Amino acid sequence: MTLLDILLGRKRLTLTEAERAIVIRKGRIKDILGAGEHNLRRKDVVERHDLSDAVFVSHLGDALMRERADLVKEHLTDIRTGLDEVAIVERDGRLNEVLGPDARLVVWTAAGPWKIARIDLTDGFAVDTKLGERLTRARVTGAMTVVEVAETDVGLLFVDGSLMETLGSGAHRFWTAGRKLHVKMVDLRWRSHDVTGHEILTKDRVTLRVNLAADFRVTDPVKAVTAVKDFEDALHRALGLAFRKTLGALTLDALLADKVAVDAEAADAVRTEMAEIGVEVGAIALKDVILPGEMRDILTGVVAAEKEAEANVIRRREETNATRSLLNTAKVMAENPVMLRLKELEALEAIAGKVERLTVHSGTDGLMNDLVRLRD
Repeated sequence: MTLLDILLGRKRLTLTEAERAIVIRKGRIKDILGAGEHNLRRKDVVERHDLSDAVFVSHLGDALMRERADLVKEHLTDIRTGLDEVAIVERDGRLNEVLGPDARLVVWTAAGPWKIARIDLTDGFAVDTKLGERLTRARVTGAMTVVEVAETDVGLLFVDGSLMETLGSGAHRFWTAGRKLHVKMVDLRWRSHDVTGHEILTKDRVTLRVNLAADFRVTDPVKAVTAVKDFEDALHRALGLAFRKTLGALTLDALLADKVAVDAEAADAVRTEMAEIGVEVGAIALKDVILPGEMRDILTGVVAAEKEAEANVIRRREETNATRSLLNTAKVMAENPVMLRLKELEALEAIAGKVERLTVHSGTDGLMNDLVRLRD
């Protein structure tokens, strides 16, 4: 500051190309200064800004917009979005920021050049594939949601609680845009559902537990998700109720005698009910029937007694067959002396094989008559 400046009551301000300054004189916004040397009054208030931070932030912002629209038009770029609009802001050809609906961004015009692309959300929430990939690479994803759907799944997109569309496999990007987005994944593959330890009271008042298993798959994802709160829980209840109704009408003996028929009868009811909510049910099996301890002991005793009786019948039958065979042999020998003689020789051979030494006193005739005498 020179002596002349002091006498004239002025001061000098030097700004670089990367700086701007707001001058306030007597409480009012006087000017926005650019690069160069400027003469100001000593009592002027100066608010300096660095253009390396392109966003305009100042407590004078509202007053500047209201009172000095001419300065705003010359030095600032005011970006605003509607309620159903998203703005892509580029700075010098590079992605800078994404503005959601009903948003505002004020930047220094000289920090650009700036390019603004506006997207109308009334046409849909999906992000263009190339734009989405570009935003992902630039890591400008604050206003975007990325959803990946597996090859075996289907995704149901809900926006603010309302079902909007069905998503196939692959990566999907959507503008969040101040709304609540939720994607419900539905697996379309065949799966197995087990119902274990389900208690049933039979017709003859025997309490037992059964284990069930069913194969199922979703054929209509929209109906399966919207018709019931949880389709797998609905399958669980349908299996339990169908088998309870069917098995409860049978006695314990009938149930144990023909489990396959019981499965077929209950399965038809389950398949019909689940088809109404978009779920196909395949094989249904009654895997196990678990009896209470005392009933199990009784049935074990009954089975043991039945098997013992069957064994006795078999033994008596075999004894009868053996006796009948001996009778037939005796008749043959009585009618055929040669056969009788052969049997005598077989008996003699058997006896001779059991002694160490055999002494014959009266010849072969005596041996046969003394040792083996089958008839007079």
